[in-house]
Amino acid sequence: MTNNTLYLPPKGDYSQFQDEKHYEEKVREWGLSTTKEVKKQFWFKDDKQKSTVKIIGYEIYGKTEEYNTVIIEFEDGNLNCIHPAYLKEMQSPSFGKVYVSSGNTEQSTPMKKEEPKISQTKEEKSETLHKKTTKKEKQEKPAKIQLPEEKVHFTAAVKQLALSWNNFNEENDEVIILENVVIHEETPIEIDLCWCSHSKTLKKLELVPGDTLDFNGKIVKKKLPKGKDVEEKFIIDAPVYYKINNPSKIKKS
Repeated sequence: MTNNTLYLPPKGDYSQFQDEKHYEEKVREWGLSTTKEVKKQFWFKDDKQKSTVKIIGYEIYGKTEEYNTVIIEFEDGNLNCIHPAYLKEMQSPSFGKVYVSSGNTEQSTPMKKEEPKISQTKEEKSETLHKKTTKKEKQEKPAKIQLPEEKVHFTAAVKQLALSWNNFNEENDEVIILENVVIHEETPIEIDLCWCSHSKTLKKLELVPGDTLDFNGKIVKKKLPKGKDVEEKFIIDAPVYYKINNPSKIKKS
């Protein structure tokens, strides 16, 4: 079969996995593998064919560098950029199925449920928008902090373990809530609360509330999504606006 895939290779350098553990953490974070043994091969499908690919790295984007584009490699060596959620959809057996109707081949897509139309005057729309904006401002108004762009040194205390909803794999992820967070620079920066993924590395430390940590990492502005249908002890009762990515050189005291 002729390969008609339109490749979208990365334009420059991209992030590569530090080791096997880092690969497993990222693949699980993207919701691309939920089995005990993390998948190494994935399906790439379009309207004419499907191919096996492997993930070799990722790109980081967004103002707070919280989003990823996955870099996949085909068997012929070609590279392609793809959103992890779209690659996840391709793993479904029903993705890309075709059917023949009146001699034409069409790609089957679910019908969108038509929403009832509700007419609003300009005044009503303006009032509704104002209420939503005011409510959001009251709920989310953290103090402005100039975050360092590079990896920095932290000290913090463990406040609690919690669960956070992950839209990629549609389940709750284990996270750690940190309090009394201090970024140690020429002028120290104090942050009330932060969160980070409860990775395999952190689980080995068997952390409990009250433990103090000394580590390196990168901080970004990313609000903690609340867990869905979880016990009260795994819910944080205050908004957490900052996330620490890839903590390393961790010391517990």
